[in-house]
Amino acid sequence: MAADPSEDLATRTEGDPIATVDAGVPPLLRRLADSPEIGIIAALIVAVIVFTSINPLFLSVSDLQNPLGVDLAGFGILAVGESIVIMTGGIDLSVGSLTAFFVVGSAWLNVSEHIPVGFAFALTILAGAAWGLWHAFWITRLGVAPFVITLVTFIFAAGADEALAPNPITISSPPFLALVGSSVAGVPIAVVIFAVIALAAWFFLERTYIGRQIYAVGGNKEAARLAGIPTARRITLAYVASGSCAAVAGLIVASRITSGTADSVSGYELIAIAAAVIGGVSLIGGQGRIVGAVAGAALLVALTDGLVTIGVNAYYQPMVVGVVLFFAVILDAVRTRFRGRAAARTGLEAGKGAGGEPAAAGGDP
Repeated sequence: MAADPSEDLATRTEGDPIATVDAGVPPLLRRLADSPEIGIIAALIVAVIVFTSINPLFLSVSDLQNPLGVDLAGFGILAVGESIVIMTGGIDLSVGSLTAFFVVGSAWLNVSEHIPVGFAFALTILAGAAWGLWHAFWITRLGVAPFVITLVTFIFAAGADEALAPNPITISSPPFLALVGSSVAGVPIAVVIFAVIALAAWFFLERTYIGRQIYAVGGNKEAARLAGIPTARRITLAYVASGSCAAVAGLIVASRITSGTADSVSGYELIAIAAAVIGGVSLIGGQGRIVGAVAGAALLVALTDGLVTIGVNAYYQPMVVGVVLFFAVILDAVRTRFRGRAAARTGLEAGKGAGGEPAAAGGDP
């Protein structure tokens, strides 16, 4: 005779506060805990509908191409790189200052040093990867906290761009300006580059063995090491990806403003981190998806540009980002706690199934 599911539920939850809590969680909340990007996409749709209803020009073709599309490309690329770092359990505070540095550096290479555009682009991206290697060396070899070493770069790069170009460097090269000024089938080249980077990162993290190892390193670094995963290499790969993404974002910003100007960007590192966290990338590491980070970046761009479109003072934009980030961090904490309870319940049930009672901590196997 088949067991009654209701009786089984009562048996599992009686005297088990963790299971009791889980049993009372609505299916929708469980779904959002497992796939937080669904909620972000829903919020993005609502934001677009609200702003479009107030000002129909918000979704005009020209606005989707620039500034919305180009802004999303810059922020989204930074969010992708930042997300990979956070998934390893680290953080990269330098991406904003590095982006500004590469805005100046790329213009300096092309205009001041007369280096061809393609070669200047390649050198800029290599420099970004080198910064990532620099961070990874201190983190993996000497145990320096990611927060500290990337903060050092943040401060250094903030002054280096001004030292490199005290005055703006005007960019006039058509191939350089084509990053933003030209399009493919109506889509700016910058957006195409962003899409390629996002798809490549998604495939790498979710469809390759090395990508899954990055999640393992962020989930439990010591366990990953004992399992034979080269943790130092995976962390290095993450920071190299973040530095390279900052370089690409710098090229896009330089093309958009048509000059290498010091302090051309501000607060980009916070937007990158906010986009990742809003999209479900957990600050404790080991959790999150690129789809969520892209959705988080799209939501932030829609909010900031939408507020401007409807005539809200630009000074309120950082406040909006701060409020959204606050709720994202709270939701991240709730998701982490929910998953911890679910894992604990699974462990208790496994122990009961194996020996009739939960295994005592530290008991003999």
